[in-house]
Amino acid sequence: MILLAIDTALENASVGLVAGDRRWTRVATIGRGHAEILMDAIAGLLAEAAVPPAALERIAVTVGPGSFTGLRVGIAAARGLALVRRIPVVGVPTLMIHAVHALALMETPRPVLALLPARGDELYGQAFDADCTALCPPSARSAADFVAEAAAGGFAVAGAGATLLGEGVEPVHRDSAPSIDTLLDLGARLDPDLWPPKPLYVKPPDAAPQAGARIARR
Repeated sequence: MILLAIDTALENASVGLVAGDRRWTRVATIGRGHAEILMDAIAGLLAEAAVPPAALERIAVTVGPGSFTGLRVGIAAARGLALVRRIPVVGVPTLMIHAVHALALMETPRPVLALLPARGDELYGQAFDADCTALCPPSARSAADFVAEAAAGGFAVAGAGATLLGEGVEPVHRDSAPSIDTLLDLGARLDPDLWPPKPLYVKPPDAAPQAGARIARR
């Protein structure tokens, strides 16, 4: 399978490509401005690998939780390329990527609580078993809530949000942006029909239209 992976969920603008047993990745930590560099990064990666766009067979893209704007950029690019090529797109949650990456780093796999910073004093979190099956939907809660959950369930913790749980908690990894290599692996493994490229915000965006400014429909 020839698979293109796109991640713009958080501070990185990352792209990856698998063709047979060969793999290429490009990772740029930019914070913002994903739209300005993403398409050039994809074109450069395909040129480096000598893979024409017409040869792509599947695309994988991160769907959140993450930056509202970043998610829209990556998902729109993935959908647009897939529409032209008529190929499937797999939407992969960022918390799942963090959990799978953590499991790969463990000598003895155990259930994982993947965590990312959210707005204010909250964290995004989701629990996974040792086979990386989700045990619950993702949620946004306080650090204290997740400390209690990790202790009660005997979870390992991973992701940048895990660093906010306080002293005595040692994360398996402290990454914020998801691993592009893990995204490539999951993109090849997951069923596109079950994992569509739909944004997973968990919480609504900060900005919302003012109800009083809306024009009534006739």
